[in-house]
Amino acid sequence: MDRFSFLNAAHTAFFADLYDQYLQSPDSVEPSWRSFFQGFDFALANYGSEEVGQQIAYIASGESQDSGKVSEKLQKEFNVLKLIEGYRTRGHLFTKTNPVRERRTYTPTLALENFGLSSADLNTVFDAAKMVNMQPTTLAEIIKHLERVYCQSIGVEFMYIRNPEIQEWIKNRLDVNDNQPAFSPDQKKNILKKLNEAVSFETFLHTKYVGQKRFSLEGCESAIPALDALIEAAAEKGVEQFVMGMAHRGRLNVLANIFGKNTQNIFSEFDGKDYDDDMYFDGDVKYHLGLTSDRSTDSGKKINLNLAPNPSHLETVGAVIEGIARAKQDHNHSNDTSKVLPIAVHGDAAIAGQGIVYEIVQMAKLDGYKTGGTIHLVINNQVGFTTNYLDARSSTYCTDVAKVTLSPVLHVNADDAEAVVHAMLFALDYRMQFGGDVFIDLLGYRKYGHNEGDEPRFTQPKLYKIISKHENARDIYAEKLKSEGVIDATFVKSLEEAYKAKLDENLEESRKKDLTVITPFMQNEWEGFHQVSDDVMLQKVDTSFDKEKLTEIATTITNLPKDKKFINKISRLIADRNAMYFEKDQLDWAMGELLAYGSLLAEGYDVRMSGQDVERGTFSHRHAVVKVEDSEEEVVLLNEIADKKGNFYIYNSLLSEYGVLGFEYGYALASPKTLTIWEAQFGDFSNGAQIMMDQYISAGEDKWNSQNGIVLLLPHGYENQGAEHSSARMERYLQLCAKHNMYIADCTTPANFFHLMRRQMKTNFRKPLVVFSPKSLLRHPLAVSKVDELANGRFQEVIDDPAVTDKKAIKSLVFCTGKVYYDIIAKREELGRNDVAVVRLEQLFPLPVEQLRDIIASYPNVDDYVWAQEEPKNMGAYSFMLMNFNLVKLRLASPKAYSAPAAGSYERSKKRQANAIAMVFDKDLFN
Repeated sequence: MDRFSFLNAAHTAFFADLYDQYLQSPDSVEPSWRSFFQGFDFALANYGSEEVGQQIAYIASGESQDSGKVSEKLQKEFNVLKLIEGYRTRGHLFTKTNPVRERRTYTPTLALENFGLSSADLNTVFDAAKMVNMQPTTLAEIIKHLERVYCQSIGVEFMYIRNPEIQEWIKNRLDVNDNQPAFSPDQKKNILKKLNEAVSFETFLHTKYVGQKRFSLEGCESAIPALDALIEAAAEKGVEQFVMGMAHRGRLNVLANIFGKNTQNIFSEFDGKDYDDDMYFDGDVKYHLGLTSDRSTDSGKKINLNLAPNPSHLETVGAVIEGIARAKQDHNHSNDTSKVLPIAVHGDAAIAGQGIVYEIVQMAKLDGYKTGGTIHLVINNQVGFTTNYLDARSSTYCTDVAKVTLSPVLHVNADDAEAVVHAMLFALDYRMQFGGDVFIDLLGYRKYGHNEGDEPRFTQPKLYKIISKHENARDIYAEKLKSEGVIDATFVKSLEEAYKAKLDENLEESRKKDLTVITPFMQNEWEGFHQVSDDVMLQKVDTSFDKEKLTEIATTITNLPKDKKFINKISRLIADRNAMYFEKDQLDWAMGELLAYGSLLAEGYDVRMSGQDVERGTFSHRHAVVKVEDSEEEVVLLNEIADKKGNFYIYNSLLSEYGVLGFEYGYALASPKTLTIWEAQFGDFSNGAQIMMDQYISAGEDKWNSQNGIVLLLPHGYENQGAEHSSARMERYLQLCAKHNMYIADCTTPANFFHLMRRQMKTNFRKPLVVFSPKSLLRHPLAVSKVDELANGRFQEVIDDPAVTDKKAIKSLVFCTGKVYYDIIAKREELGRNDVAVVRLEQLFPLPVEQLRDIIASYPNVDDYVWAQEEPKNMGAYSFMLMNFNLVKLRLASPKAYSAPAAGSYERSKKRQANAIAMVFDKDLFN
């Protein structure tokens, strides 16, 4: 195990050059060399340079020890340094962190013989002790220190971290008190008190609600005193808000004993009572619900606690809480990340198995998504439902994703409550010091299987024999404190009786109530906003904007800085935009979009957009960020708007849909006065984020009473680009629509898009908005709007045919949505068919039925009603229209039903499209 064998091949000059490089920038040197040079510096400080030089020459030569070229004592010092390095690198593999299972064995071990040492060296005093912040002492004492630091109830992984400053900080922090807790008697009693609450809460529910699912925390109860200590200590460090996300395991315990949720409400949920609000809210199971509460710490500091609601897609909430935290940092704390602390509580199977975890971790240091570090706590019960951990991952640890961002990991025995609290306080200090993620792997077990109705002995009979005889963490800790003389034999019993009496009282009170009260999440942020039904969603909203101010904004965003040089294409593009507004009065899609954002910024709303390549735009239309040619300096013209009251944020995202959309949903959840937009590169790329649509965006208000104004821009349109670049899967989103849950729009003009974006902010409620945004219409010569349509118009849910002069002459009334409108009217002009009118449905949900009724009534002689779409018959909006539009019987004009959204062949795609358009004008053609 000679870790320095690489020296054998090193030329002296190379060694000298590398050492010089190490002295100037340690992090630039390969880790094994860096480790060697650290030992070399140590030796140089404790021995003469001549002797050290001989030692280096000896090691590099590879000669045997009996050559006499180096002192045996110095050789041994180097060996002790390698031993210390071995403990720091591999000590976590040999800890006492598993309370109910034997650890897997790893080789090589940390035996002395593997480091060129033996038992004969145990009483020898070594200067190498200084490397672990000890005075020169015996090898036996050094090993004792290393065992206590690295191989007891806490195993630490950190030597892969490349920043020497961080490594040294961790090493020094771990050496304090041998990495052992040093709590006062009062602190120990408080740990025991919180442990008792955790244990007694679960015992009470198990007794009163036999067999009901609660996803008990039993086996990992020490998470409660750890979270309690974290909140208390974080408040002292200036943290003002916590944002936590967690799955099911232990959620009820956390709500009751950390967030202070009234257990009366928890008991009402167990009793299955109906909710006090039946208009907007259907509710969710009790272990999915969130809560916002304010807590006073023991020192009198106020801290705001937020536990986000989440579905059974366990790790999704991790992205959501990062978005919530970022929104709070942006708007409440002037980007001071130290004031808001995200905490993600994972399950071991989920953190290892769910790909979204990787996406979230990859966001952690990106400008658009960083939150100054997250504390990750893994409730590791070592079994995922019925699957043993050996079948649940290939990695050594469930937390190995932490290494992506070089984050430290602490593996802790859940039975050792003090060690768990100690690890949590380390994590807090690390996060506050370095603004990075840190992971705690809390190794415990689960007492009753996946849920309380399961029989875990079906699949883990041996393990559950051990668990059935295993004492809980409270009783283990109580015995420890008794042996230390901190408490007497009656202390725990008095704690337990007092806590149970309180639960009994609350249970009795809860059963006097007929309804369950659900408190909306983050009420303070949503003050002044109201939940509304679909009839209110269909009411007209004033989205006009002063024309003079609009012109000022247009001036700003159509003129590049004179003192900077841009590529010719950008200069021409911005000049063309100027001409659109000030000369031609024909605004294209990009101008309509940017003016919408600018108008909102002027009124004091923030605008945030992220997604893949959104700064320029996938189709090179937006150019919200332009680059100076020589320096690549970023210029954001929207940020130059004079006297703007809002902030404009736009970020190219990592190549993630699921994680990024989750983040933006969280951002919108915490910031209703921000127009928060996620744009898919192509509409069907949102497939990768469908869980966010199904579990959060479409159902969050119904399940959790949570409004959200997230906007999804999904490029959609059949331009003969194949199956994966045509359809945003409109049918899927429409299938999710019901009651009052969201808006679905498919605009055809820049002005209508302008007003749609403004409407999203100008109401006193928030609904998610899905926009099937255009591709070819971004530059279509007919898809333009006049300045006056922006300044004085409003959003049109339906657009009647502007070309019809005599409605009595119309025989066929065609309804469509989106880009196909332009294809139809082009064919109508080609055929000279003045008996056909085309009505655009710009908003599909809520469906504007009364407006459609009025339009139908205005065409007295129509005998042919058509729904036309470019999507195949089994896709698009046709099935939605059949279900929701019964004013007239619709004839379908579309391609046939297909399994793929579009043909891969350009010619075949064009032919299908042409046939569908032909059906509009010929009743005898069928798809």
